[in-house]
Amino acid sequence: MKDFINRLYKNHSLIYKVLLFIATSFLIVYLFPKSGKFKYSFEKGKPWQSENLYAPFDFAIKKAEEEIQQEQQAIQENASIYFDIDNEVALEVIKNYKVQFPLVFSDSLSKLEKTLLFNQGLSVLNQMYSKGVLDKDYDYSNSRIVILLEDRNQIDNTNYSNFIKPNFRAFAEKSIGELNLTPKNSQKLISLFFDIIKPNISLNISITDNSLQEDLEKISLVRGRIAQGTIIISKGEVVEGDKFEILKSLESEYESQIWSEANYNWILAAYTLLVALTLLMLLLFIRKYRPEVFKNNTKVTFIFFNILLMVLLTTLVVNYNSSYIYIVPICILPLVLKAFFDARLGLFAHVVTVLLLGFVVTNNYEYMFLQIIAGIVTILTVSELYKRANLFISVGQITLIYIVAYFAFFVIHEGGVDNLKGETFILFILSGLATLFVQPLIYAYEKLFGLVSDVSLLELSDTNSKLLKELSNKAPGTFHHSLNVANLAEASANEIGANAMLVRVGALYHDIGKMKNPTYFTENQATGINPHDELLPKESAAIIINHVIDGIELAKKNNLPDRVIDFIRTHHGTSLVYYFYSKEKGMDGGIDINDFRYPGPSPFSKETAILMMCDSVEAASKSLKEPTSTKIDVFVESIISKQIENDQFLNANITFKEIQSIKKVLKHKLANIYHLRIEYPE
Repeated sequence: MKDFINRLYKNHSLIYKVLLFIATSFLIVYLFPKSGKFKYSFEKGKPWQSENLYAPFDFAIKKAEEEIQQEQQAIQENASIYFDIDNEVALEVIKNYKVQFPLVFSDSLSKLEKTLLFNQGLSVLNQMYSKGVLDKDYDYSNSRIVILLEDRNQIDNTNYSNFIKPNFRAFAEKSIGELNLTPKNSQKLISLFFDIIKPNISLNISITDNSLQEDLEKISLVRGRIAQGTIIISKGEVVEGDKFEILKSLESEYESQIWSEANYNWILAAYTLLVALTLLMLLLFIRKYRPEVFKNNTKVTFIFFNILLMVLLTTLVVNYNSSYIYIVPICILPLVLKAFFDARLGLFAHVVTVLLLGFVVTNNYEYMFLQIIAGIVTILTVSELYKRANLFISVGQITLIYIVAYFAFFVIHEGGVDNLKGETFILFILSGLATLFVQPLIYAYEKLFGLVSDVSLLELSDTNSKLLKELSNKAPGTFHHSLNVANLAEASANEIGANAMLVRVGALYHDIGKMKNPTYFTENQATGINPHDELLPKESAAIIINHVIDGIELAKKNNLPDRVIDFIRTHHGTSLVYYFYSKEKGMDGGIDINDFRYPGPSPFSKETAILMMCDSVEAASKSLKEPTSTKIDVFVESIISKQIENDQFLNANITFKEIQSIKKVLKHKLANIYHLRIEYPE
């Protein structure tokens, strides 16, 4: 059991990667739309490229969405509408009329006149309620047929125009005007009507909606059937009209049938296999070409998380509305990965992600072509992301590539630009604007995953930072040395295409451990007093060597990124403190060479190798007396050759050609520092 636990602990990193791989694969498959893929590809207006197609099974020809919508609209315009009539309201109104009439009209009128006027008003009321008074004005055409209900029983059919609208003044004035009354009596009667008239007609929403729903449900979604074995389309025949509708119906039926209960698990397993194979290619690429990334579980998790995030966003948009697919800023992925790793890894991960998204989108070839091209442009154009102008320029180029490529595809599909819509171009512009969100996203990722980008490196390179200010105050000589090394290292990195920003930051912080005992290092001995004179060589060597350990501790205390700490750890590699080693050798007694050797490790990247060369050359150059070009050349050659002989660059991915280029830069820079000029004759 103990051996088993030890094996688990020994291989815990690999086990984590396997679990991460499995979890990501299943999550991506879970996000995929659960529908089959039609094995034939076709486009409207284009010839059928495959062999003659026969119906593999019986299926119905589905109506086009536009056709169904037209039928629905026709039903909605002509559907029966139901109104309730309340006859009790008319009786109540007439009763109130009989009560209010004597109060409104005084005794100035004769009994005959009052009786005549009363009967005329009553006649108008009866006429109004025979038509029906609406409770509100509904948005129906006047010719619309309505059904009258009383106690939920149909009693009559009529036109909507026959009803009296709530604003019945026009009808009342017209009817009363025909009675030839005096203006005074006519106005009094109209006012009385306004006081007593109540609506007796109201819409029965429940029955009307139910009736409409029943009519809509009766709409047939199909228009005919195709029998098994019937030829659907011949090779070379243009896909249009009924042929197109039949093919769309077959595609839909095929995709629904293939995901039957019997086949579900098989298809799901096949999807999982393809996704796992794709992610495995990415994992193998990282293992072979980026071993430092592969060893770091956090970095591998970060890469898989970003791929999963892109698949999730795309799936959500497709489920909402597939026409908005191009609004998803897929190019954020290569931008982010390039910011934290390198262009090659960013492009490879981008291509893998686009391959996975091919299962999600409908027009997968066009989509994949656009996204891969855009990803390549992203990788090729974006440099020095910490410069805001570069990001805006790159986003502009990406958006332009999207628009140009989509335009080309559209012309190929449609044969012209007549039906070209600007909405898709707007989506590309919005996608470009969303890509600008990469800056705050990188910052969030730095805090969440503990990674470091060029943006953070730019902040760390500020010499006014707390740690560098402290170095300047406590060890000014070391600080000046670090600045010189930073300049040399940056120039060297630019020469061979290494990360100049990273190596500059590493150079600025590589000697911060000297702050603990600054006077034990010659560059800080302003008084000329050397404390090593009173120490044994072994003790002096220990102090010198410990500046690496002290630097690492100080860096961790100040939360410097691991990529920067690597420079502190490796800038002396496993070299000897040769001065004190030679001094000890001259004394009597045994000597342990390990007491005079830096703990290492030796440099394991181009950047750390550059720093070792520049640090050694800059420090030793102070010993040059009356330097000349020849002396400087010999000096640089000897120092770097000695480092090569001691296998200091054995683990670094740096070539002899690149080392030669670095030597050339160092010689040139040192010559400029010492202001070498030709000797003029006296």
